[in-house]
Amino acid sequence: MRIRRLYDDLTGRTHHRALDALHSQLGMAIDGVSLTARMTRGELSPADARAEMVDVEHAGDSLRAVLVGELSTALTTPIDREDLYRLSRSVDDVLDNLRDLVRETDLYRADPEVEDLEILAAVAEGLALLQTAVASLPRRPAEVTVTTLAVRKCAGRVRQLYQSAVASLFEQDVSTDLLKRRELLRRLDVVGLRLGECADALSDAMLKRSH
Repeated sequence: MRIRRLYDDLTGRTHHRALDALHSQLGMAIDGVSLTARMTRGELSPADARAEMVDVEHAGDSLRAVLVGELSTALTTPIDREDLYRLSRSVDDVLDNLRDLVRETDLYRADPEVEDLEILAAVAEGLALLQTAVASLPRRPAEVTVTTLAVRKCAGRVRQLYQSAVASLFEQDVSTDLLKRRELLRRLDVVGLRLGECADALSDAMLKRSH
């Protein structure tokens, strides 16, 4: 088994397994965004979206477990293993906060706002860019830094849209619906913050790799 593991490390197979798991984990996070968008468009009730999100989250957790398993036994990794772990954890945080957004929408009996689709689109774009960056790591590392900057812009876009939405909200009279809306907007903002942390983790990893 040890000889097999050494062979896989030397031939790069371990690298591919780790990156494949991370790429798939990002895919699950994108699925989480898509599910949340379906709820926001009114294609799914919050209760149904909450039930479906359980499966998406479990799939994401399983893929993260695969990656952690690879990191615990690999002799070498495509980027610093701590940064790879940190990136995976931040992706998991994105999905966890999407889960909380859907769950809270159901718990609060709140009506989803179609204006949030623009925020969700920015999150989905950032996650897709991260998939591109992960796929570029083995052979096109120079492209990763550029792509990471684009992810950071997506996270910044989420923050700008969140701030504009809150500014509009504060022009209204205080009500229960306003308080519900404020909580859900804050959850969307946290999703954007976690996306930004994904970009930071990958950026730090590429800086270490350049030295």
